[in-house]
Amino acid sequence: MLDDPITLAATAGVFLLAGAVKGVIGLGLPTVCLAVLILFLDLPSTMALVLVPSFVTNLWQASVGGHALSLLLRLWPFLLPAAALVWVGGKTFAMVDMSLMSLTLGLLLIVYAAVNLEGRRPEIAPEKERWMGPLLGSVNGLFTGMTGSFVVPGVLFLQAIGLPRDQLVQAMGILFTISTVALAVSLGGNSFLTAELGLVSLAGTAPALAGMVIGQRLRRTLSEERFRRVFFWSILALGLVIAAKASS
Repeated sequence: MLDDPITLAATAGVFLLAGAVKGVIGLGLPTVCLAVLILFLDLPSTMALVLVPSFVTNLWQASVGGHALSLLLRLWPFLLPAAALVWVGGKTFAMVDMSLMSLTLGLLLIVYAAVNLEGRRPEIAPEKERWMGPLLGSVNGLFTGMTGSFVVPGVLFLQAIGLPRDQLVQAMGILFTISTVALAVSLGGNSFLTAELGLVSLAGTAPALAGMVIGQRLRRTLSEERFRRVFFWSILALGLVIAAKASS
């Protein structure tokens, strides 16, 4: 399908849109790409296409803030299994029916959107963080390998441990960066990452970055809170569509 000019143009448009969302609210590029591209591409191709734009934008996010070392020292019990278990999730992905993996992605998007729309953030006390970090990191790694989504329960964990806003944004960038690298290794090892998909993913970096610039300019004129609600309602709707399509 990727030799079809219309599909390529649509894919570039999705990267532009996803970059704009990230430019406005600081997150959402992989989520938007996965949620929209899977509507007209298969899940393995969708996961592969997201790799390069996600890596480039999230590496930048992980590098900015000045808290990288302290975050790594605090979060390594969470981050290590979050990266290591991607391979196990990828092996499961290679053996299980793709419709089941698509359904799982849809359900993860629904959960992620619903929790953020509901507004209340779960809280994890410091003494619970010690054992919940490795546990939730492992679950996040499995889901990343199976669906390409990095957000559930990883982002919810980072929100729950009470990180200040700047540290939270940088911590999400670190999680997404290592997860992207681990996912690339997993997809390549399971023969889902082809040269064609890699080139298209590389080409998608330009519209994604352009979208980020547009989004950063839009941020000055838009209500970020209202935009976030529109974003999460859209993710909820897409999650429902993906789940319904996978179930049919």
